[in-house]
Amino acid sequence: MIDKLEQLVEIHQQLIQFSLEKTTIVKNGEVDKLQSHLVKERKLVQQLEKAEAAREKEVEKWFIDNGLSLDDTTITTMLQHLQDEGEQQALEASAVRLAEALINLKQQEQLNVALIQQSMQFVQLSIDLLSPSLANINYSNKTDMDKSSANRSLFDSKA
Repeated sequence: MIDKLEQLVEIHQQLIQFSLEKTTIVKNGEVDKLQSHLVKERKLVQQLEKAEAAREKEVEKWFIDNGLSLDDTTITTMLQHLQDEGEQQALEASAVRLAEALINLKQQEQLNVALIQQSMQFVQLSIDLLSPSLANINYSNKTDMDKSSANRSLFDSKA
């Protein structure tokens, strides 16, 4: 069980590193590099899903082997039923490392989401500034222009 948790911690550490790299890529505006980076990240997420499924199977097997109900398959329950104190401490330490890795990954991904949203807002603002709105195509209302031109003659007699 501890091996499975450590494997999850390792994969999460790799995801944190990928997330840090993604932050740099987004800051630099390297869209092509971001796309290839996301492909690699997806492969790592698939690896994480497989490791999590293996961990779930091992936890289920441990609960069945120890005659415990599958209703509450938590680390806390496992810690309460483990006899070996060294194993308890190792399991608890692995669980804490995994929780810390999850928190770090979540924070880093929230930063990436915020950066991407800001980038999208900047792009939208740039598009809005470059493309004229329908109201600005004509400088004035056609009927207003006709009225003002009717009051003026071609020759200004006051001069």
